[in-house]
Amino acid sequence: MYKTQIKLDEKIHFVGIGGIGMSGLAQIMKTMGFNVQGSDLATSKNVERCKKIGIKIFKKHSKNNIKNCTVIVKSSAIKNNNPEILEARKRKINVLKRAEMLAQVVSLKTNIVVTGSHGKTTTTSLISRILSLAKFDPTIINGGVINSFKSNAKLGSSKWAVLEADESDGSFLSFPINYSIVTNLDKEHLDFYKNFKNLKNSFIEFLNKTPSFGKSFICIDDKELKKLAQKLKNKNILTYGFSKNANFRIFNPVYKKDYSTFNLKVSEPGVKIKLIKGIKLNLIGQYNILNSVAAIAVSLHIGINTKTIKKALKKFTGIQRRLTKVFSIDGVEFYDDYAHHPTEIKAVLKSLKTTSNGRKIVSVFQPHRYSRLKLLKKDFSSAFKNSDLVILCPVYPAGEKIDKRYNPISFSKLIAKHSNSQVIIANDEYDLKKFFNKNLFNNEIVVCMGAGSISKWIREMKLRMN
Repeated sequence: MYKTQIKLDEKIHFVGIGGIGMSGLAQIMKTMGFNVQGSDLATSKNVERCKKIGIKIFKKHSKNNIKNCTVIVKSSAIKNNNPEILEARKRKINVLKRAEMLAQVVSLKTNIVVTGSHGKTTTTSLISRILSLAKFDPTIINGGVINSFKSNAKLGSSKWAVLEADESDGSFLSFPINYSIVTNLDKEHLDFYKNFKNLKNSFIEFLNKTPSFGKSFICIDDKELKKLAQKLKNKNILTYGFSKNANFRIFNPVYKKDYSTFNLKVSEPGVKIKLIKGIKLNLIGQYNILNSVAAIAVSLHIGINTKTIKKALKKFTGIQRRLTKVFSIDGVEFYDDYAHHPTEIKAVLKSLKTTSNGRKIVSVFQPHRYSRLKLLKKDFSSAFKNSDLVILCPVYPAGEKIDKRYNPISFSKLIAKHSNSQVIIANDEYDLKKFFNKNLFNNEIVVCMGAGSISKWIREMKLRMN
């Protein structure tokens, strides 16, 4: 790790600046007065947001891009044989992971750090919304664009920072922590961790970093976190969930088409039991109620009153690519979601089924990475039980080599068998358009899921379907 504090006169180059986390950090540092530039092979909304505030962007990776640069920030998606990384190593320029740089930027802040296999972006967004409404004016670095801010990053004027910590490459252990939240723990990113035990040990290390004057909030409904909590050295842990043993216990949940309501029982050691009734969340699904309670718990602990918290949740306008309604045509609703893991897919489809009133649910799924599909093939095949029809798209490799052993026909048969759902294969976005035009009539709910190009496909589809 780079030990010397970054100075304002440094020239900082972001390799892979178009990533959601990289672009957010670059924007924060530019706003702080740093000399920031970056490179990316693809244009995107993230890149455009960087350009808008004056960040110079190179459209290809080249050793010439880092001329006169003194610090390089590397996305976790960038390989070590990238020409800019190779040139930086050759010239002995400091190369930092994104998390290492972010740790320096927020080193003097009071940090609320959110991690977990699923739900961390939504949880980070909810906390950010509550703190902003409470006039805390936090610095925010998130993994998704918060609709109310129209960005995934914001430089605040106060001592507070709300950070989403990505566990995918272990770099979440770089963050300085005051308050921590772990939403859940699932078999994810095992290409990096090699096995589930190593992943669990990293989460133990993360939680043990929370100081005694801070607090850790974990979801006790998650069986892995429940077991993990017993192994922690730190005892400054509070739990949340539907479980009767949770310190922040959810009860009487009601799920509507566009929102959810619930009550909350707060019972902390040595503190009088408190009931919070009539909480309305402007999101749907059990998993989003859990995310909101994590946000409520930490907000109460830092002194925000119940009235402000309830108002923020009621007015929350969501995050892009989290069950985002893209458009409607002739009674058919199209949604876009980032779900690319079996647990996330199940949660999204369960939420839609609960509120669909019998409408037909069509899932469009673009698998993300051959390695993830290989590792979790059985889990993926049974993830679509609440879908009437599954449209299987080609795998988005995300930098991986094409696995010629992958057979979409065999995989589609597995889904049909284990999810008891009809499955068809779309070879590309034009195939998808043809299917929609011929087979969607009225009243269907179409949800497009994946972490690759599927979002772009569906957002451009509106123009082509008229």
